[in-house]
Amino acid sequence: MIQKTTLSLFRVILFFSIFFITKTGINAQTIVPQPLDGLDQLCAGTSFNEFNATFSYVDFPAGTTFDVELSDNLGSFTGTTTIATKIQVNDVSATKQTIRFALPTTLKGSEIYGIRIKSSTGTVSARFRNSITNATNFPAYYKVYETSFSVNGKSGNSTICAGGNITISIDDDESSPLKFPNLKYRWYKDNVLIAGQSGTTLNVNAVGEYYALVDYGACSDINISSNRVNVISSSSGSAVVISSSLGNPFCSNGTGTVLTATQGNTYKWYKDNNLITTATTRSITASESGIYKVEVDFGGCNAAGSIDLKSNGFNASIDVADQFELPEGETVSASITTDAATPTFEWYLNNNLITGATTGNYVVAAVGTYKVKISQASGCVASKEFTFKATGPKGPASVIPNIIKLSGSNPYWNIPDEYKNASTKVMIISANGDMVLDVVDYQGDWPQTAIDFKNVNPVYYYVIQSDTGEKKGSITVIK
Repeated sequence: MIQKTTLSLFRVILFFSIFFITKTGINAQTIVPQPLDGLDQLCAGTSFNEFNATFSYVDFPAGTTFDVELSDNLGSFTGTTTIATKIQVNDVSATKQTIRFALPTTLKGSEIYGIRIKSSTGTVSARFRNSITNATNFPAYYKVYETSFSVNGKSGNSTICAGGNITISIDDDESSPLKFPNLKYRWYKDNVLIAGQSGTTLNVNAVGEYYALVDYGACSDINISSNRVNVISSSSGSAVVISSSLGNPFCSNGTGTVLTATQGNTYKWYKDNNLITTATTRSITASESGIYKVEVDFGGCNAAGSIDLKSNGFNASIDVADQFELPEGETVSASITTDAATPTFEWYLNNNLITGATTGNYVVAAVGTYKVKISQASGCVASKEFTFKATGPKGPASVIPNIIKLSGSNPYWNIPDEYKNASTKVMIISANGDMVLDVVDYQGDWPQTAIDFKNVNPVYYYVIQSDTGEKKGSITVIK
């Protein structure tokens, strides 16, 4: 009798347990991810960042929220990131959802990201799989840089010596991937990956064809790579190539064209066989036509190259000597000949613009240093300058003029040339004791401003300090 009672009680408890589980749905809520069709990697960027996660589910109440969760870059869901959310509408008969999601733009690229669905009721799904390899880990990368770039100054050639080396670098220009310092790179030699090289530069000690690729793991794209550099071996001579950024002949935009030599270690530049002392870098700016030559040290051997640079600007010449004597009371006519299109002219005396002098001819009536600037504003923007010096009649070196006649052929205080140098200081003081001039390397161009005559001819006092001693005297200015 006791055994029958115990069995009946067990049956009652089992009945109510099954009834309770069935009615409450305990352990019945299920989320089943469907394969991400056609995707075995998540490659996003500024041009594309849209993916779909489809899943089926059973036994969820109306209003349930479903999140798409992304693991960390190590594949762990300990610290998850919610990348999309969708709320189930009050249609409890629905059994499938598709949630559109995007990768975070700050994503740290990895080969083992995981994706899953989590409901607001606390139920989580298994990881999504892909329909290609059935793997549950996805390479995922957000490409912050998605274009080609240049290395080696955009040059496709470089030279090394036997036993020497050069460095190929990613160019730092306006569209450079260097703007994104967290990027890594893959370097290739003859289309074979160079192991262990992920930086912005590559040290090269062997001939071959080299290029770089932005490293996005499984999402790497050959279209996000650099130009190819053919490195050859040279022991002398003609291996150096000079390129002109504006072509040859070039049309100047006002700043000239950039000449770039084959990559080397050190550089010496020449124009028309004259050393350009300030040009010691791989690239220089040239604004004039001429024969440009560069000598390149490749570390163990040297090579040279040249370019006959032509300008699509204009030609011009002047018909006076660089320096000539201007006799007292006489004039000299200076004329410009040019083929510039609609040229403009500016004439200067002692670096001061001569008002009204705007034609290709100028009559020189005063001694001093002259400059004329010819400009072409249409077509190829360009300009040329000529300078020349008109000197007074030669006289005793010790004679320092003490009268300036402003209406004469030389309206300046023109001291002997022996005092016009960087080691001589010239000071002029007014009768009131004001310092009106204090310079070294005086060029014979005072006064440059109007003189106040009032009722008398003003008198100034000069002091000349040179290596041979000090000279003092007075200067009377007359109209």
